[in-house]
Amino acid sequence: MLKIINLWLPVLTCMGFIFYTSSMPADKIPYLFKHQDIAYHFLIYLILALCFTRAVKNTYKNISALKIILLTVIFGVIYGISDEWHQSFTLYRDVSGFDIFIDGLGSFIGSLVYQWLR
Repeated sequence: MLKIINLWLPVLTCMGFIFYTSSMPADKIPYLFKHQDIAYHFLIYLILALCFTRAVKNTYKNISALKIILLTVIFGVIYGISDEWHQSFTLYRDVSGFDIFIDGLGSFIGSLVYQWLR
């Protein structure tokens, strides 16, 4: 049981961080550089994918690398959609299909990076 918690807690923590940042009104987000929102979406979903891929690979020992990559991308896109929906209720924030695309791309690259590092 402790192993399962250790594998999935980073996934839940990353999801919680995404949820928290989606709850921030746009006027409360500091401007750091042009296109920072794209960089944020890509990087945070890459990190989520690394955590998710690690958890899936170590929870289901006989799953193929291709299935893990597909599951990770599907998970990332579905969570990205739910994140955009949640964000639609936040002051000065809107829904973006492009953000969902970047979330999926970050999930794909993150899963590939994990496979490559292993």
